[in-house]
Amino acid sequence: METVYSFLKKCETYFLATTEGDQPRVRPFGTVDIFEDKLYIQTGKKKNVSKQMLKNPKIELCGMSGGEWIRIAATVVEDDRLEARQHMLDAYPSLQGLYQAEDGNCQVFYLKDATATIYSLKDAPKVISF
Repeated sequence: METVYSFLKKCETYFLATTEGDQPRVRPFGTVDIFEDKLYIQTGKKKNVSKQMLKNPKIELCGMSGGEWIRIAATVVEDDRLEARQHMLDAYPSLQGLYQAEDGNCQVFYLKDATATIYSLKDAPKVISF
């Protein structure tokens, strides 16, 4: 999981795919945090991405850094604890102008049953499950 976290941090921006009915939806994301030995992402409850993940929690993430890219398939689980939201906001002070841990909008999810694969043009894929 630490390898996946470090890779996503290196990417700075990665892409999150959800579904809305039978239509895939992809958007850029940038938050990633480790809290209580779980990998977390953050969004706002008012956003469509939140509604999509709550309806169908199966997601994929994809990002690229240098000559490598990562694809992660996982199930997201909402963690509605104040401590989890605050930990994410502490890791991303720039979000504190948009979100507060107690604002009713800030939302964090952790990745469950995740399989990450790191690819490159020169090496065999590396598979990491957590």
